[in-house]
Amino acid sequence: MAAPYPDHPQLRGNFAPLRMECDLNDVIVEGEIPKDLDVSYYRNGPDPQFAPRGHHHWFAGDGMLHMFKVQDGRVGYRNRWARTKKFEVERDAGKSLFGALNPMENDPSVANLETDGVANTNVVWHGDKLLALEEGHAPFQLDPDSLASHGAWTFDNKLQGPMTAHPKMDPKTGEMLFFGYMADGPFSETISYQVVNAAGELTLSERFEAPFTSMMHDFITTENYVIFPVFPLTGSLDRAMQGQPAFAWEPDKGTHIGVMPRSGSVADIRWYETDPCFVFHPMNAYEQDGKIVAHVMQFEEAPLFPHVDGSKPDAAKANARLCEWVIDLAPNSNGIAARYLEEMTGEFPRLDERFSGLEYQHGYYGGATSKDGGLGFNAVVHHNLSSGAVDMHELPEGDFTGEPVFVPRTLDAPEGDGYLLSVLYRGNENRSDLAVFDAQNVADGPMACAQLPHRVPFGFHGNWRYNK
Repeated sequence: MAAPYPDHPQLRGNFAPLRMECDLNDVIVEGEIPKDLDVSYYRNGPDPQFAPRGHHHWFAGDGMLHMFKVQDGRVGYRNRWARTKKFEVERDAGKSLFGALNPMENDPSVANLETDGVANTNVVWHGDKLLALEEGHAPFQLDPDSLASHGAWTFDNKLQGPMTAHPKMDPKTGEMLFFGYMADGPFSETISYQVVNAAGELTLSERFEAPFTSMMHDFITTENYVIFPVFPLTGSLDRAMQGQPAFAWEPDKGTHIGVMPRSGSVADIRWYETDPCFVFHPMNAYEQDGKIVAHVMQFEEAPLFPHVDGSKPDAAKANARLCEWVIDLAPNSNGIAARYLEEMTGEFPRLDERFSGLEYQHGYYGGATSKDGGLGFNAVVHHNLSSGAVDMHELPEGDFTGEPVFVPRTLDAPEGDGYLLSVLYRGNENRSDLAVFDAQNVADGPMACAQLPHRVPFGFHGNWRYNK
């Protein structure tokens, strides 16, 4: 018999697991889905199948994929858990066997079991493969139509170690660039860097040592550079073995930014040092006049993780705002200039991915209009990086948005001409919608909402592919 879930803030409300899989062939739609929108949109997030073992953390739940097939003005829906080794062995046992982020909390029965992760953070389509991602393991492949699990994908056994949940797609070459932190095992300082060509073949793999072990969730790329940010959210095996936080905020270590030319190798990385801060997600970056201009969602300190002494993060500092970094590439410079572009709290930044790594104008994110900020994003925001203008749709009280994902109207449409897809939680009805916005008129609200009869729990990231 499955045990009840504990009373935990990341297991209540729309954080609570759905615990079911289903198919809806024709979702009820309010409004009109544009007829030229012909995509399958996939969203990933954690959905623990059993009550957690030890300390719970939102990041550790079993991966559940939600697929919305949008075609001919109609929407079909399907959701499936990723059948990882962890998922299967726990299903056989009828209970959780693995601790959240601390291997010291694992059940002795799985002490020597090598898993393929939880596949719960992102999902991308590349090289004709649908890959569910989380940063501690290799990608996990699923069928793009049925969402059936195929297992870990290691690029024909060429990938050694983990892969970030946030690879970058080069819009000119079709290459997928990615890294993996703790690449030589738990709490190691080694970082790997890989390139996969448009056909899905691993063509480059290198390794280097970071200044210290850090939770390195994402990175930044431009047309000619790769930027590796190492923030002072540190990992420590010694702490974990003593029952202390395995990952904790340690601001005295500062922030270190590694810049590598894509024409060179990891031996050419140049390190910049700056004040302690934290970024889960950059929006985009590009090169201009011998500098790199990057737009990121910057926290003054990391949220969701304690300080080294176990105390909670400062709520006033653990909120992200859109920030611009300018990294001077001149040989005699070691400077990074930073300025906030918005006072509004926000997260989950996206762009028109056809301009990834290139100069661009339009960015999108989930915003929080309340002064308390936090992770309750109640507005879909379009920020014009050229003019500074903000176009925003604020949701009704009690409703929250996830990540807004851009789909171009056509492959050759001008930048920003297209649609935003976002999963909305309708708090007063305790269910979710897939909302479709005109990306050029976000303030007008959704053009259409595909209304699910159930919740899609708060999750992380999604992407789309054209239907075949």
